[in-house]
Amino acid sequence: MELMELVRQHYDELVAIRRYCHEHPELSDQEIQTMAFIQEKLDSYGIANRHIDGGGILAWIDGAKPGKTILLRADIDALPIEENKTNLACPKACVSQTPGVMHACGHDAHIAMLLMEGKLLNGMKADWDGRVILMFEQGEELTGNVRNILRFIENESGWTIDTCYATHVRWDIPSGKVAVCEGPAMAGGFGFKIRLTGQGGHGSRPDLADSPIDCFTAFYHDLQALRMRTVSPMECLTLSIGTLHSGELLNVIPNELTFSGTSRFFSYENAGKAFYEQFLAILKNDCANYNCQYKILRMPKPLYEVQNDDTCVKLARQALTKRVGPDVLTDVHPWMASETMALTLRLYPGVLTFTGIASAAVGSGANHHTPEFDVDEEGLVYGTAAAIAYALEFLHTQPAIPFTRHIVSLEDLISRNL
Repeated sequence: MELMELVRQHYDELVAIRRYCHEHPELSDQEIQTMAFIQEKLDSYGIANRHIDGGGILAWIDGAKPGKTILLRADIDALPIEENKTNLACPKACVSQTPGVMHACGHDAHIAMLLMEGKLLNGMKADWDGRVILMFEQGEELTGNVRNILRFIENESGWTIDTCYATHVRWDIPSGKVAVCEGPAMAGGFGFKIRLTGQGGHGSRPDLADSPIDCFTAFYHDLQALRMRTVSPMECLTLSIGTLHSGELLNVIPNELTFSGTSRFFSYENAGKAFYEQFLAILKNDCANYNCQYKILRMPKPLYEVQNDDTCVKLARQALTKRVGPDVLTDVHPWMASETMALTLRLYPGVLTFTGIASAAVGSGANHHTPEFDVDEEGLVYGTAAAIAYALEFLHTQPAIPFTRHIVSLEDLISRNL
């Protein structure tokens, strides 16, 4: 219980950091003022730090003696969403001051928690051995800037990361609860934006045209059948089309059609890989059948699922029960959203937990990426304490964690994004 009391002593600062970041959100790869704020805070705490060009901020704290190294991570970017001034029940405690930009996923809370974790761990560094790395990641929502941070850690830092930890606030978990999932905690997936080009014509003579709309219709239906043919009923995979644009006149067959969407899965090896490969094969075949051409405007290699390490899950649950409280843990289903923490977890054994932020009294509980999204700031106390608990348990026990990297290469890994 001493750890919770320590975090509560810094509650006002924790909330102030979160509210400042919420009021001054910045989009992916544009987090200039956000990073300046983070470095200013780290400097005031006496924590060494470095800006990684096109990647974010890395900071480090050395304990009393050499030992193992733990990496704690937060993402820092916002979304292009116009914020509502009210949540599900009442006016929000703070609202974005940047029109059309909003921390609608909770990254402002992630920044606040990680800064406070760094401050408190730095204050008790005489009591633990090893090193703590703080990673503030740019562009998680869109641009995949984590590739530059991971390149630096792997090729330039000289660090050996023995475990990693992150948390994501979650709209459907009550404030005061933290969840630690076994296996996949969040989905992998791939995004796509594709242009089909055919031959337009007059609506009275479709036989003289090669309609990209007909081509897309066939492709879309083939994809629905593909899920049944390639994905085991024991696995989970979703497909959605988010945009579809073609034509302007009711009596003219257009030359082009552009569509985009995403697919999500909890196992790249058992579901995502085959679906991705067959997606491309069917696209090629359907375009040939309908005498159309295709151009892939955006389609990175699939992002892996967020795979929690079994040993780290046990360590996290043990640490939270012991240092935060026996009632803090809750069970929850994995989340079908995706996260670039998946890449870090492919390099280092670790865990991504979920921090509850839902409260009927506060009015929080709207889904992420919506204008009504809000957080119960009381939940951040538990999220901060949970991360510190994991770090202290790891640094005090210095466990050996069996782990094998399942990657083709570093460059292949960091090229993956949604």
